[in-house]
Amino acid sequence: MEQVQEKERADFPESTGEESSSPHEHDHSIEAHRLDGEDTSGARLLITLAINLLIPAAQVAGGIYAHSMALISDAVHNFSDCTALLIAYFAFRMGKKGASPQNTFGYKRTEILGAVINVALLVAASAFILYEAFERFRHPQPVIGQIVIYLAAVGILGNGLSAWLLHRDSKHSLNVRGAFLHMVGDMLTSVLVLLNGIILVFRPWYWLDPLLSFLIVLFILKNCWTILRDATGILMNATPKDLNLEEIKNALQTIPGICGVHYLHAWNVSSSSIAFSCHVEVTDQLLSKTEPLSEKIRHELFHHFGIDHPILQFETAQCGNGGLLCELSCGIPGSTIHGGGK
Repeated sequence: MEQVQEKERADFPESTGEESSSPHEHDHSIEAHRLDGEDTSGARLLITLAINLLIPAAQVAGGIYAHSMALISDAVHNFSDCTALLIAYFAFRMGKKGASPQNTFGYKRTEILGAVINVALLVAASAFILYEAFERFRHPQPVIGQIVIYLAAVGILGNGLSAWLLHRDSKHSLNVRGAFLHMVGDMLTSVLVLLNGIILVFRPWYWLDPLLSFLIVLFILKNCWTILRDATGILMNATPKDLNLEEIKNALQTIPGICGVHYLHAWNVSSSSIAFSCHVEVTDQLLSKTEPLSEKIRHELFHHFGIDHPILQFETAQCGNGGLLCELSCGIPGSTIHGGGK
C-alpha cells in the first residue's frame, strides 16, 4: 500500500495572499526563516544600483576626455554590475509575487533569464573594448593620468561603499552574494586603473592603458563564462554543484523510521532556492504517523543542505524477511515493534 505525502504548495496560498491551512506550517516557517534577512535587501540593492549608475557615467565621460581606454573599460565593467544589480533587484521584486496555478514555482527564474541577457550585453561591450584597445596599440594617444587617478579613486570609493552595503545581506542570499562579489571585483579593478594612472603621470607608457583594457576584458569574459555556465545548469535542472545526492541519501537513511530512500532529484528553482524530491520507504502505517518523520526530514534537508523546497513521497517498504526484521532495519525501537507504550 503506497502512502503519498501531500506536496507543500496546496491551493497556491502565495497567489492569494492567504496562509495555508495545511498541517505543514513548518514549511512556511522555513521559507520565512530564509527570507527574514532579506527585508532590507531591496532598499540596499536600490542604493547600490544608484551608486553604480553614477560611477560608470562619470568614468566614461572622463575616459573619453583623458583618452583612456582602461578607464572606459573599467566603466563598462562597473556598468555591467549596474545591470547585474538591476537584475538582482528585479528578481527580488518578482520573487515576492509568489506562486500561481500557471507558475507553480513562482517567478524566481527571471533572474536567470536576465543573467543570460546581461552576458550577451557584456560580450558585445567586450568586443567593442578589444577593437578600440587594438587601435590604441596601433596608434597610441597621450593619456591624462591625473583624470584617470581621480575617477579610478571614485570607482574604488563607490564600489567599496556598495560592497559594504551588500555585505550583511550576502550572508543569507545567493542573489545578493553574487552582487557583493561583483562589487569587490570592481573595486580591485579600479585599483589597477588607479595604479595605471599613477604610472602615466610619471612615465609616458601609453601602451600600458590598452594593455590593461585587454586584462579587464579577460576578467569580464571569465565572469561571463561563470554566469552562463551556472545559468545553463539551472535552466537544465541540473543538480546544484555544491550538492551531493549520495551524501543526502546516506544522511536521510540514518533517521530512525526510514527503511530506504530512492528516486532522488534536486534542482535550483533559482540561484537562491533549491527544490528536492525523493521517495521515502517506511513500514506500513497510517499517513498521519509519517508527520513527525516528515518534519525531521525537512529539518535535516534545510539545515544541513540548504534545501528549502522538499517534496516527499512515502511508500511502504517491501521486506521479504517478515515485519519484525523490516521494522528493525528501519531503526524503530523495540517497544513500538511489540506495541508497548513509552
